[in-house]
Amino acid sequence: MDSSAAVGLGTDLGQHARALRRVHTAVMDGAAPPVRPRPVVSRSWNRALGFGLDPTARNAREPLPWAEVERRRHTGALASVVGEIRAVLTSVAHASSFIVVLTDADGVILWREGSPGVLRRADGLGFVEGARWTEEVVGTNAIGTALAEGAAVQLFSAEHFEEGQHPWYCTAEPVHDPVTGELIGVVDVSGPALTLHPALIALVSTAARLAQERLWREHQESLGRLRRSAEHVLATTSGPLLLVDDFGWVAHYSGVLVRDRIAVPREHVPVTVPGLGLCVPERLGEGWLVRPGERSAHLTARLRTIGGENVLEVSAGPDGSGEWRAGVSPRHTAILRALAAAAPGALSAAELSRMLFGDDAHQVTVRAEISRLRRVVGALVATAPYAIAPGVCLVCED
Repeated sequence: MDSSAAVGLGTDLGQHARALRRVHTAVMDGAAPPVRPRPVVSRSWNRALGFGLDPTARNAREPLPWAEVERRRHTGALASVVGEIRAVLTSVAHASSFIVVLTDADGVILWREGSPGVLRRADGLGFVEGARWTEEVVGTNAIGTALAEGAAVQLFSAEHFEEGQHPWYCTAEPVHDPVTGELIGVVDVSGPALTLHPALIALVSTAARLAQERLWREHQESLGRLRRSAEHVLATTSGPLLLVDDFGWVAHYSGVLVRDRIAVPREHVPVTVPGLGLCVPERLGEGWLVRPGERSAHLTARLRTIGGENVLEVSAGPDGSGEWRAGVSPRHTAILRALAAAAPGALSAAELSRMLFGDDAHQVTVRAEISRLRRVVGALVATAPYAIAPGVCLVCED
């Protein structure tokens, strides 16, 4: 049985629906249920109760204006994959008495089609284009719970929070952008509870996977366009280098063994590339040229306090050119000072934990803080173990 499935093979759906209603009633009344709800359901019910929603009422869900729905349709990341999803799901929706729903990352229904009879029932539930089906708005439902959990969710009958949704099943899976990893929407199939079929989970999963594959093909095409647009520069540039897009995906490499992706490049912010060392990306058309050079070999970082705020100023060249600055939090300031004091040596997570907290019990916190710090200062801080990166001089002013 799939871990996200709401029912197992051979389950008597009517009997199971009645049992779930008894569980729902007990939990909502604050009593001990005859059996515990599934963990994903229990977590969602607790969230819905925390939002102050009423399980006996139809909680407010006014749809967005149609102009806003159209804007989201045409500007959102899912616009190019609707056809992939329809090809898998819509063709069988009429015969199987279900509807296909596609939402954006905000849980707003952008497309909805399928069995006419089920569509009419969905209208009465407010399950319409433009409506926001998050847990905060309508309680436990496959779309909102998939967004909250970041995973595929199937719900059956009284596993829904609102009693008005109990006659339904819903099966949803998030769609992630394969380029950025961000959750960009949800594919959902919903229908009358007693028509639930075990194959729906695989069907919805296939639709989500095909949508992500389509997005990946589009990204590969964009890398090809970037490569062609930079041909004149690449042909006249010697030495090892990379050409990457705005997300760090490699469109071209020369003179270096390379992974598919490096850290996201930013203007003047250094990045470490295996085989190239510390580099400062240079904007090239719609992408970035990443290569070692004199500028990347002389980086001076100065930690100062200006107007009561901690600021890191970095000069990306021996002449002080390419300067950029970033504000840093007190915790990140303490980490930078500890690393500067240890230079040219390095510190483990346990050692940093003892320096910052007085014991080695906060290593998870240290790792998380270093990760956040590197999002601000890039590859100025090396990992495994932690240190000021080679080629960087960090000066801490009192």
